[in-house]
Amino acid sequence: MSAWTPPTARERQAILRRTKSVTIVGASDNPARPSHFVATYLLSSSRYQVNFVNPRLKTLFGRPVYASLADVPEVDLVSVFRKHDDLPDVAEEVVKAGARTLWLQLGLWHEPVAERAREAGLDVVMNRCVKIEHARFAGGLHLAGFNTGVISSRRQMAP
Repeated sequence: MSAWTPPTARERQAILRRTKSVTIVGASDNPARPSHFVATYLLSSSRYQVNFVNPRLKTLFGRPVYASLADVPEVDLVSVFRKHDDLPDVAEEVVKAGARTLWLQLGLWHEPVAERAREAGLDVVMNRCVKIEHARFAGGLHLAGFNTGVISSRRQMAP
C-alpha cells in the first residue's frame, strides 16, 4: 500500500466547486468552538446546503441537527470535527452515507482512515479547514460583509 498523498490546491478547489452540500459532523452550539465558526461562515456563503450532525443537539442556527450521518438527507462533503480516535467509525459512516468527500479539519490526520475512504471512492482532505480553503479560493471577496465575531483590534482612546 502506498503512502497517502494529499490533494493539491487545484484538486481541493475543484472539490469545493463541485460540492453541493456540506455536513458538519461534530457541530457545536458553543461559539468558541471551531465547528461553530465554520458553520456560521458556510451558512453566510449561501453556496452550500449546510447540515449538522451531533446527537446532543436538536437545532443549530434554526436548522435541524441530525443524530447521525445516516439521518442526513443529502450527503456530499462531510467536514469532521471529532477526536482522532473517533475517525475510523466516522469514516465508515461517511462511506455508508454515500458521500463524495471526507474532509478532516485542522489537526486531524489519520492515514488508515484516508486510505479506507479513498478505497471506497471518496476524495479525502486532511488537516485543512474547509472555511479557510473556501475563503482562500474565493479570494475572500464573496463574503466582504461576513461578521467573524472577532472584536476589532482598534483601541478606543480615553476622552
